[in-house]
Amino acid sequence: MANRDNSEFSYEIIEHIAVLSASKVGWSKELNLVSWNGANAKYDIREWDEKHERMSRGVTFSEEEAISLRDALDERLKQINKKLMK
Repeated sequence: MANRDNSEFSYEIIEHIAVLSASKVGWSKELNLVSWNGANAKYDIREWDEKHERMSRGVTFSEEEAISLRDALDERLKQINKKLMK
């Protein structure tokens, strides 16, 4: 996995989990476990270039936050599904 270090920060992609979407210019929105500056890895959603050398701004989640996000999405998708079934 990618392991990069520069003067501002370092990161290591510990585990690639999923590609959520891909653009025509080669970037992909991904869900990964990433360690930033040597800290414990967090769930991370952001766009990456093909070589994982450049990235967009993204959002990170602790284990607890990821569980809360999953639960909120599950509930929201249940509500949408109920509306579609009417």
